[in-house]
This record gives sequence, structure tokens and C-alpha cells, in this order.
Amino acid sequence: MRLLLVEDDDRVAAALSAVLGRHGFDVHHARSGEEAIQAILPGQGPAFDCVLLDLGLPDQDGFEVCSRIRRRTATPVIMVTARADVRSRIHGLNLGADDYVVKPYDTGELLARIHAVSRRPPLRPPGDVLPDADGSPADDGGHGAAAPGPGGPALRLGPVAIDLPTRQVTVDGAPVALTRKEFDLLALLAQRPGVVFRREQIISQVWRTAWEGTGRTLEVHVASLRSKLRTPEMIETVRGVGYRFVVPAR
Repeated sequence: MRLLLVEDDDRVAAALSAVLGRHGFDVHHARSGEEAIQAILPGQGPAFDCVLLDLGLPDQDGFEVCSRIRRRTATPVIMVTARADVRSRIHGLNLGADDYVVKPYDTGELLARIHAVSRRPPLRPPGDVLPDADGSPADDGGHGAAAPGPGGPALRLGPVAIDLPTRQVTVDGAPVALTRKEFDLLALLAQRPGVVFRREQIISQVWRTAWEGTGRTLEVHVASLRSKLRTPEMIETVRGVGYRFVVPAR
């Protein structure tokens, strides 16, 4: 796998690159946001399979870099940062990050997350630019970057409509931009409304891993999804078990 490591601290980058290299990764190091954007553009070499993005960059905030990357490519992005607050996690996922890892982290944890976000093939090759109608790059809001769901008509559950083949979601007719994992999570729950999905079952089906450390990521994705759907009670927490989709009474 070819990774783009966006990290302004050369010592941190050198140590991490060495570890990743021993695990078979081809690591390209970018020291600034602008250098990362230039590296990920088409024509700059083979496409990257994943981006490890620090938020504390010298030229621009990592959140802005993530947004710019997401407008240009479907390549998975993992934010790797010391910012541990939930608001930053949710903001990063809303911008299109596929995962969020807080420093200091265990190397095995990071490797597991890299493999998890890269395991499912995207609709487009990782380096493809998102085209607009006129052929220019467009912002897809972070959705449409994962494997399509099963075919069939759109699900209509109260104010929410979910088109599985096109991975499009609307609430009261207004489009909602979801990240890849947010859509996968919503589609899993919404296809069986009222059914309680265990946390480990969700992690296995959405993240394709049995790794227990993904539980915190699940909680962050649920919080972000509730915020975007504007009806938090549709995703109900079943304490000690997991989550289920509840169709509103209206």
C-alpha cells in the first residue's frame, strides 16, 4: 500500500515512516497542507491508498486540508492528532475523514485502522478526481466513495430517503452529505428498522474488523449521523447492546 503521511514534525514522520515501512507500506512524507494537496493531485505518481493527516500543520489547519482532499479524491483519510475532544472528532468525520486517531496511539491500533479503511474498494480508484458536469473537480461532500449498497428502490423511512445503489440520502427532500462509513452505518440500520444491532455486529459489518478499539469510532459516527439527520431519536441507543433505527411517528 502507498501512504501519504502529512506531518510537519520530521522526527515523528521519520519514526512512523520507518515502522510503516517495516510493515510493507510505501510512505510519502508531506510537511505541509499545500505539499499534501499537490502530492495527491493526478499526474504526480501512483495513487495513494490512504492519507494519514495531522491537524497541526504550519500553513493551514488539517481540517481544511481534509476538506480540500475530499473535493479532489475518494482516497481514505485518517486524521492522526492530539486533539482528543469529541467536537473535533465529529467535525473531522463531517468533513469526510474515514477515521480519527488520537495521539499518543499504539502502532498496532494505527495499522488496524489503516487496513480497516482501505479494505473496502471505492466506487472510483483512490486517486480519481471527482468530476463536475463541466469536467472540473467537484465536492462530493465525502459520500459516494465506498462500494455501492445492494440494488433496489430507495428506502423511505419517515423524513429520510436512502437510495442504496447511488448512496444518496435526503431528509425532507433535502440532500444530506454523508461520509462513506456514515452511509454504510445508516444503510445497515435502516434496512431493518426496529432491529437491534449489537455493537460488535456493526463494527464487523461496517468496519470489516473485529478489533474492539473501533468502538469509540462507532460512537463518534453515530453522533455525527444523528446531527446530520436532524432527528436524533431515529438512531436509538440500546444500552449495553447496540443501536437500532426507529421510524418517527410523524
